[in-house]
Amino acid sequence: MKEIKFLKILDRFGGLLEKLDIDYPVMRRILQTKLLMDGRRAPTIVGKSGRNQRDRHAKDGDPDRNQFFGSLWLYLIFGGFTCLFVLNGDNYIFQMSFVFGILMFMIMTSLISDFSSVLLDVRDRSILQTKPVNRRTIAMAKALHIFYYLFFLTGALAVIPLGVGLFRHGWGFFLIFAVELVLMDLLIIALTAMLYLLVLRLLDGERLKDLINYVQIGLTIGIALGYQLLIRVFDFIDLQAVIQFKWWYFLIPPIWFGAPYEMLLQGDYRTEIAVASGLALLVPVIAGVTYLLMMPSMEKNLQKLAGPGASQREGAGRWVNRLARVLCPEGQERAFFHFAWRMMAREREFKLKVYPNLGFSLIFPPILLFTMGMQDGWASLRGTQLHLFIYGCALLMPSLVWMLRYSSNYKASWIYRTAPVSSSVPIQRGTLTAAVVRLLLPVYAFEAVGFMVLFGAEIIPDLLAAGLGLLAYAVICFAVVDNKSTYPFSERFEAAQTGLSLKMIGLMLMLAVFGLLHYIAAQFSFGVLIYIALLLAANWFLWLRGFGNPKLTG
Repeated sequence: MKEIKFLKILDRFGGLLEKLDIDYPVMRRILQTKLLMDGRRAPTIVGKSGRNQRDRHAKDGDPDRNQFFGSLWLYLIFGGFTCLFVLNGDNYIFQMSFVFGILMFMIMTSLISDFSSVLLDVRDRSILQTKPVNRRTIAMAKALHIFYYLFFLTGALAVIPLGVGLFRHGWGFFLIFAVELVLMDLLIIALTAMLYLLVLRLLDGERLKDLINYVQIGLTIGIALGYQLLIRVFDFIDLQAVIQFKWWYFLIPPIWFGAPYEMLLQGDYRTEIAVASGLALLVPVIAGVTYLLMMPSMEKNLQKLAGPGASQREGAGRWVNRLARVLCPEGQERAFFHFAWRMMAREREFKLKVYPNLGFSLIFPPILLFTMGMQDGWASLRGTQLHLFIYGCALLMPSLVWMLRYSSNYKASWIYRTAPVSSSVPIQRGTLTAAVVRLLLPVYAFEAVGFMVLFGAEIIPDLLAAGLGLLAYAVICFAVVDNKSTYPFSERFEAAQTGLSLKMIGLMLMLAVFGLLHYIAAQFSFGVLIYIALLLAANWFLWLRGFGNPKLTG
């Protein structure tokens, strides 16, 4: 078995971990096994040839071949954009508050969507709980497992601004930046874990599992709103950003991390700057120590997630049956509609990965609207085309259709080969219909009602056109991610990543194309009505013919 470099570095801190009542040799072996298994998972974004190649490398147990590392280039690009703030003069509290706001947004979004399933994982309990391993050791292995990936994620986001900061502002700037990145990751992990612990202690059973998903949605919305709040903290006077401290500014962590630059590099020792700088150091350390002390309690309470859930309510099933009969008149397609509906309701890991995107889709259109169209008040919205931001509610669609192929019970996919189904089309269409109705349409309906209140009833044709566009977009997403070549819910969930790739970026750009076509149509008399007619024809073709009839291999 190839030795992992991360573990060699961790060995230097083995004595310190032992003092924290952690069985370091056991923890090291648990962590080594987790990283080894991550490296042996086949990537979901490559074809069979890529999987075969991964299988050959898996014999070496090389975690460096984990597909997670193949997606870091995307974070590298995003991180490169923050250089614009690092290069922009020496107004450090303004520049670095925004840099850390962006970094925290990216990292927390990734943590919630991709690493919550690791933090809340209970699958290894049947092995570890039967062995003489204390909960603190298990929890530390889990925390270091997440920190391992956050280290590389943070590095990919920050390596370019770190280098630019060193070149532009010198070693002092570089060292402060590096130390604060560690403190930021510590704060993010600790606060997320403690929030989950609070929920775990208050509830149990199926209500707990559902609330975990609602907490994720709330966290995603809170992160997005917090970033918008950060933007409005600064006033611009003569093109210079000026901050007039108010008490609630101390509740915004990115300002904490921007303050030390102002104090140490600019010599600004005002009380507000000193307090914010102290918070940047003390809060992450206190949160980290608190998390260490509460780790055994979290591992104990995680057992609730492994318990049986309550049965589904029969009342909810009746209206789903009626809906299925209307949307899927053909019997086989209706059967797979019900199957996909139940899978999405019961697959906890599916919800852990998809629901954060649901929260972002809920908040993204209002953020765009209030950022770009509210300077002159509510009345200024009427008569504009800003209601086209409603297309943003479909940002969850690429990741949603991507995740439809995965399940923790993927081995049960043999049922497809025994089912009396003459074509794969009912499987695909029934599954996608359930996904659209269960997750996309509620978000769209919620946004549509809000937009109608703001813009008036005259936008109803535009809302109808947008809804038809999103239905067509759903089929296009399904085809582009190549879900037609595999069974729904027939593959295992892959490591921490959900398949970030150029395909996902392309699909998001395609969503913007739908909005652009709608905008162009709105410039002409009866243009929206013609656009609706074209979308009706496109939907008829895509939903009837867009699934093909491929021979599936399971």
